[in-house]
This record gives sequence, C-alpha cells and structure tokens, in this order.
Amino acid sequence: MNIKKRGFTLITDFFKKKRSDMSSGKNYGFTLIEILVVLAIIGILIGLSIVAFSAASKAARDNKRKTDLAEIRSNIEIYRTDCGEYPAAVTFGGALNGGTAACSGNVYMSLVPRDPQQTTGTRSYYYSRTTTNTYELCAALEQGGSATCGGACTVACNFRLTNP
Repeated sequence: MNIKKRGFTLITDFFKKKRSDMSSGKNYGFTLIEILVVLAIIGILIGLSIVAFSAASKAARDNKRKTDLAEIRSNIEIYRTDCGEYPAAVTFGGALNGGTAACSGNVYMSLVPRDPQQTTGTRSYYYSRTTTNTYELCAALEQGGSATCGGACTVACNFRLTNP
C-alpha cells in the first residue's frame, strides 16, 4: 500500500482485494458477509440501548410525579393549618394562595408543579376536595397498572395521595 495516499483512497484500497494478492494468500479487505454481521450487531446494540433509555426516562418521569405530588401535599397541609380547611381548587402551573380571610395574602406555592408530559396534552395531575377536611391528589404513572383513583377523582390514574 502506498504510504503517500491520504484519506478516502486509503479506505478504498483497504477494502479492495487484488487478484494477485488473493492468489498469494494475502487478504486486505472484509467480505460482504463480515460487514453485514458487524452492521447487524451494531443495529441490535442500538435497539437495546433505545429500549433501556426509554424505560429509564419513564421511571424518571414517574419519580418526578411522585415527588411533585408529595410537595403539593405538604403545601396543602400548611394551607390547612393556616386557613382551617383545604383549598377548594389547585391550579397546576399557577400559584397556591390563601383563599379565606384568615390566610389571604399568603403564598403557599408560587408555582404548583405540572405533570412532566402535560405540555404534550397526554397527562396531568388532578386535585379534588371532597369536603373541607378531605382531598385527593391523583397522577397517572407510566409504569404500573391503570386504575381509577376512586373518590372524587374519577380519572384513570394509578397513584393517589389523600389527606393524612
């Protein structure tokens, strides 16, 4: 092989087999079967990594949902301590402010978290106050069974938090 050759010509020379080299037993390239086997292995590895990444992304979003609902629940309990009742409604993506005269002006959450996939319109969190002393927070997890939360939350979800 000529050392002075650069770039693409080196590659093309590497894959070529000359008749004189084949008769002398020298093999300078790969066969089509060898190249196809390598491409198949690379394709399988890429496919497996995409599946693993997808599962890890779902688990991460589910953990975020659980953490968000726990944070919302904590602030709702602080709201109840100050106001004497649970909020009538929670606006996800908005603020959680005091609603009664005893706690008006208080900000309990400046930004109530929204579901990580709410922007795509596929999922959202749900809040329902059944009485002044009970509520439900619901979310639909990606990994797990699908069941209705029950009570006032009539949406399909599989994770629910209520008042302690």
